Amino acid sequence: MSALTLAEAHQLLKQFDCVTPADRPLLPHRDRLKQALLVVVEQSDYQMLGICAETIAAGKAALETYTQALGYQLDSELTPIEGAVYIKFNTKTNSCYASSYEGEYRGVLVSCQSAYETGLNEMYGHLPLDLFAD
Repeated sequence: MSALTLAEAHQLLKQFDCVTPADRPLLPHRDRLKQALLVVVEQSDYQMLGICAETIAAGKAALETYTQALGYQLDSELTPIEGAVYIKFNTKTNSCYASSYEGEYRGVLVSCQSAYETGLNEMYGHLPLDLFAD
């Protein structure tokens, strides 16, 4: 599999912007999507993850696999919440919180942040919750 350019990675990831599970595009080869995310993450200074899941357990599982894949150590405990949840994790501050979520979206938002205006400042997703699950 050939390496993706930043432009190719961006184009692949943008297919998932603000789509509900019913409207999600056919998942490209899982490894290609992982590669695309790693390419854009490498071009940013830090990321924020937003996870929309049916349960706190599903959200935690996604958070753990994404943070591990992106090279971050997760040191936060989340308060148990009934029903659908939104979890936010800031890789720069290693802060994390969870709240109830009533929206219809499910998946992971990855917001790439750069210190400079000319750097990569983009949000991608909702990516599959299980993208990095083996």
